[in-house]
Amino acid sequence: MNKQDVAEKVHAILGTTKADAERAVEAMIECIVGELKRGGEVSVAGLGIFKTKIRAARAARNPRTGATVQVPSMRVPKFQAAKALKEAVK
Repeated sequence: MNKQDVAEKVHAILGTTKADAERAVEAMIECIVGELKRGGEVSVAGLGIFKTKIRAARAARNPRTGATVQVPSMRVPKFQAAKALKEAVK
């Protein structure tokens, strides 16, 4: 399932136009991404928590040349599933 499929499901459930459903899905994604960019977290009850974490700097190896490359520390997105989601998927 992709973003377009989600928009079609929202359209079917709400009975709005497809364009409105697509805007709603896009707005939700933009809100989550915007909050993560600011370093915050987004908690959706029954789904989980979107947050960021700092990945430490490390030395990696280029598989083509075998040379060691330093990878700087960076902030990466993380999703922690809610208990209700874990139980539903079981």
